[in-house]
Amino acid sequence: MGTPLVIVESPAKARTIEKYLGGDFKVEASVGHIRDLPGRASEIPARYKKEKWARLGVDVDADFKPLYVVPADKKPQVKKLKELLKNADELYLATDEDREGESISWHLYEVLKPKVPVRRLVFHEITREAIQRALQQPRDIDQDLVRAQEARRIVDRLYGYEVSPLLWKKIRPKLSAGRVQSVAVRLIVERERERMAFQPATWWDASGRFAGPQGALDADLDRVGGQRIARGRDFGQDGRLKRKGVRVLDQQTAEALAAGLVGQPARVISVEKKPTTDKPAPPFTTSTLQQEANRKLNWTARRTMSVAQHLYETGWITYMRTDSTTLSQEAIRAARDLIREQYGPEYLPSKPRIYKGKVKNAQEAHEAIRPAGSRFRTIAEAARELGADERRLYELIWKRTVASQMENARGFSTAVRIEVGEGELASVFEARGKTIAFPGYRRAYVEGADDPDEALADQERILPPLKEGDVLSTEAVTPREHTTKPPARLTEASLVKELERRGIGRPSTYASIIDTILRREYVFKKGSALVPTFTAFAVVRLLEEYLGWLVDYDFTARMEDRLDEIAIGQADALSYLRAFYQGAEGLHVRLEEAAERIDPREVCTVTLGQDDDGNPIVVRIGRYGPYLERGEDRADVPDDIPPDELTVERAVELLSRKKDGPIELGVDPESGRMVYLMHGRFGPYVQLGEADGDGRPKRASLLRGMTPQDLDLDLALKLLSLPRSLGTDPDTGEEVIAANGRYGPYVKRGRTSRTIPAHLNVLEITLDEARTLLATAKARRGPEPLKDLGEDPSTGRAIKLMSGRYGPYVTDGETNASLPKDMDPLSIELDRAIELIRVREQAPKRPRRTTRRTTAKKTATKKTASKKTTAKKTTAKKTTAKKTATKKTTAKKTATKKTTSK
Repeated sequence: MGTPLVIVESPAKARTIEKYLGGDFKVEASVGHIRDLPGRASEIPARYKKEKWARLGVDVDADFKPLYVVPADKKPQVKKLKELLKNADELYLATDEDREGESISWHLYEVLKPKVPVRRLVFHEITREAIQRALQQPRDIDQDLVRAQEARRIVDRLYGYEVSPLLWKKIRPKLSAGRVQSVAVRLIVERERERMAFQPATWWDASGRFAGPQGALDADLDRVGGQRIARGRDFGQDGRLKRKGVRVLDQQTAEALAAGLVGQPARVISVEKKPTTDKPAPPFTTSTLQQEANRKLNWTARRTMSVAQHLYETGWITYMRTDSTTLSQEAIRAARDLIREQYGPEYLPSKPRIYKGKVKNAQEAHEAIRPAGSRFRTIAEAARELGADERRLYELIWKRTVASQMENARGFSTAVRIEVGEGELASVFEARGKTIAFPGYRRAYVEGADDPDEALADQERILPPLKEGDVLSTEAVTPREHTTKPPARLTEASLVKELERRGIGRPSTYASIIDTILRREYVFKKGSALVPTFTAFAVVRLLEEYLGWLVDYDFTARMEDRLDEIAIGQADALSYLRAFYQGAEGLHVRLEEAAERIDPREVCTVTLGQDDDGNPIVVRIGRYGPYLERGEDRADVPDDIPPDELTVERAVELLSRKKDGPIELGVDPESGRMVYLMHGRFGPYVQLGEADGDGRPKRASLLRGMTPQDLDLDLALKLLSLPRSLGTDPDTGEEVIAANGRYGPYVKRGRTSRTIPAHLNVLEITLDEARTLLATAKARRGPEPLKDLGEDPSTGRAIKLMSGRYGPYVTDGETNASLPKDMDPLSIELDRAIELIRVREQAPKRPRRTTRRTTAKKTATKKTASKKTTAKKTTAKKTTAKKTATKKTTAKKTATKKTTSK
């Protein structure tokens, strides 16, 4: 008899399950997907390389047959699984219970080709009870879910691999398109367009301070002369009044009211008191968890999912990829018991709350995200046993789950209307109060809000006791000016909310989508807001005007519906793929038509307006970034300027500055060269002299907080003196320098560097101050790790999962190793990270380039000539020193190349 083999995705999940199963089972991880469509040309098997469809990885003429390959980095793990399977009498595939997990199980079955009974285990939490139940109720692999996931993967591949090359040709290289990604970018661009078109409107109102026997209260002006005054909601995006019957107060009228009403008697004309009931929010789904963590913890969707993955795999919460708000009976009992014991019976409803969400696929209608088990581990336990991030997210999930089963919050809302003045000054003020009679679920949890005004309105506001007919005195009336605000930019939370509202994509993919659009530089962050770049404007315009159906919100949502229908066996995957790609209105035909019609110059142009002389000003999106154009005048657009802030006035300023050329600050007394203030794509800088045959002149960026107006010749020369030597450290004998770098000013001694704090100046710091800084512990710099994986037992170094410019990677502080493209970064564990770092350490180092590359054509010619010379003249005798040196260099390069090949 062999030992049953259980395969899961991640090592952490494997360790947790093995702890519950004991020695009766062998538990091993697949470490994510073990095979996928080829990610690069080198992964395509030789026998398929000449096939036209090989680039896609899908044979579109043979019923969309996918070409699956096992990546090189996964082959050792596949080999290990096959060896373990030889000694097993049963195989349990215990991957996650969603489409992705079902697909991983199917791929394992196809690659391992087991000759023993195979059973599929599914559970939504990793607890002893859940695993035992799954063992008692195994099932077969769900082929409908597998086909749905495969269809989704093929659609995404065809979309990305067919549309992206069009963007490379018409806009610039290295861009990408995606089924959900492109729609997300369109949402962000549309919001920025609204902000660019927005015209502010100004209106006035007033606040009054009224006093009575029972106390004072503040109220807002509501009506003047029987007519309601206009507020922000009454104006349109064009700045015009969109409602009839309202009066727009100007400054003169508001100030006249204020002066005329102070000291006048006021009378309460109505008091309306209504009971209010506040219901708790439902338990978390994937989407609402991402939104709330962004609001309350200021986390990215990626960070939230990474922490949630760890909590799930270590048995603290239920499965974190779910669209369902349903709680199991076990969870409801646990929550109700906890509420009764911890908060008291008055906080427990007579009946459990049942939540129903809009789950489209019944087979994927898992439980909501909640604390795992039949007894919720306490927040105090979490504080003792979990890391800081895991504790904070568990506390959020715990509170939301418990609150969802608690009594409603009850209270009263009160509206008091106060009349003051006569004739033209007759005015009505209104004060609104809110009292909470019974906090209910609020004892445990209050949901966050995207709108600060909404959060403010939700707070308790107590008014003094008043009744109709009460006479008050008008103590003060203060006129107030208001300006309408443009629509707020989308944040990660509001983008996730908008995508889910429209039924676009799946919440489990939102984190990777946001990562992609940031990495591809379609979007950058300004605070928490997502700001589109001008490149995003060009991409969205091309797709809207020539391939509009691909970024149509309803069409994209319907795609999700069709894929859901495939998952429950109500639609045929092959028929859908044929219609999507090969139909009369399919992707292939439309792309061919669009490629002929697209005018690159047109789609890469954003019109800003006209200057005072009527000259049109536009932004052009070029291969090296956006630039302004007005006739023959051109100027770079600074990288950090949001599109809605690039007004005609700002554009004229940038163009004029460029046209006027550099500003002369004076002559450097040492070199005799002129010092200039110049402006470039990355902001203002100073330059010593002009470019000549000696190469690029010396330049220096302004320090953070400096403006061009701060500069004079003396300050400019100090900037140009950087990096400057502070002297020699007597303890080490090494030179200490002060410099200004990409991340700000710093001091350096050998390989040791420290950031210069704000209270010290890089231009004035002394050797002693620098030595003190260098002696302090190094502060963490750069982005927060996505995940702390633990310590490498052989080196003691901390291993971290990071998000970099070119994608996620793992690092031990010395060596960085990229993750395979098919790997879910959230699933990586310590063992796998160490393995990737070791492989990277042992990889042959690339020879460092010693000469600057000029053009691709010259480089290619030079390499070809070198190969021919090497082949023909390896033993030829040279007659000049120059030829001898060339031969030695060529021989050395050839030897290096051969060694690398071996």
